[in-house]
Amino acid sequence: MIQLRTVLTVADNTGAKTAYMIGMSKKGNRKLAYVGDAINVVVKDAIPYGQVKKGEKLTAVIIRTRKEKRRDDGSYIRFSDNACVILFDKEIKDPKATRIFGPVAKEVKENGYNKIASLAEEIY
Repeated sequence: MIQLRTVLTVADNTGAKTAYMIGMSKKGNRKLAYVGDAINVVVKDAIPYGQVKKGEKLTAVIIRTRKEKRRDDGSYIRFSDNACVILFDKEIKDPKATRIFGPVAKEVKENGYNKIASLAEEIY
């Protein structure tokens, strides 16, 4: 569960290190987002010569949350950090990066982000 103004780590190689949630794509005034949701972010910290720059507004998808998520089979999944992956565009579900670091929740693949799931090191 991610809410407005949450600072997320960026788990890809676009050059961004941390991002700040400012809203949800196509969801109106919803204030909470979960694993697999697309959100709008602002890059708070980035490396000097990366694909994205500090202060840029982008779309990202949440791949990990610290708050546990209950699955249909009754199990719960929880990660040690809040992380996202930066997307090309709101309509295109492909990541801007070529590598994704750390585990990814399987809800990301269920929501149609197949390219992110295929680039991930491991899926939980």
